[in-house]
Amino acid sequence: MAKLKKTPIPDENPWRVFRIMAEFVEGFDELSQIGPAVSIFGSARVELNKKYYDAAEKMAKLLVQDGYAVITGGGPSIMEAGNKGATEARGLSIGLNIDLPFEQKPNPYVNHLINFHYFFSRKVMFVKYAKAFVIFPGGFGTLDEFFESITLIQTQRMERFPVILFGSAYWKGLVDWLRNTVLAEHCIDKRDMDIFQTVDKPEDAVKIIRNFYKKQRKISEY
Repeated sequence: MAKLKKTPIPDENPWRVFRIMAEFVEGFDELSQIGPAVSIFGSARVELNKKYYDAAEKMAKLLVQDGYAVITGGGPSIMEAGNKGATEARGLSIGLNIDLPFEQKPNPYVNHLINFHYFFSRKVMFVKYAKAFVIFPGGFGTLDEFFESITLIQTQRMERFPVILFGSAYWKGLVDWLRNTVLAEHCIDKRDMDIFQTVDKPEDAVKIIRNFYKKQRKISEY
């Protein structure tokens, strides 16, 4: 029987572990003090329809009024709108910035910035310290964050919390595909379609979050 050939581990790999650990330690330390927060996701592309920018800005203001800090990826477009709304409402405006060779520079409305080199450690921070996700139109990164959250809820790796898609026209094709193809082929359960909701008004998203935690408080009191 042929023996497997051992490949030497590159010298830099063991040291990379320490960099990963440092990102987790810094993220946990910084975010553990922020109190309740909501993560807003969306495109970094500046040409995105202005109505979504305005809606994200308004939603962030409403969330701050409800006592939430606002977490975004710290970049431009929808992320900037979320940070702008939070800052103008005099709330905590957090940016979890990722080092990229293009397009990703912290927007000027972040008043609490944390930088990350690794996507996976950054995603942990989004999930661990958020009471809800509001997901605006976006690309691969936004879809990744959406599916990450609903997978963790579906598999009961984390407790259920509000996951809200903003913009029914944008998300209609995806939602229809999940229902008419993925669900129809029995790749997910009918209950899994209830993990997320779709809205078209900032007020409706905030109402969903408010009602969810009002119900949670009643259950805990009972």
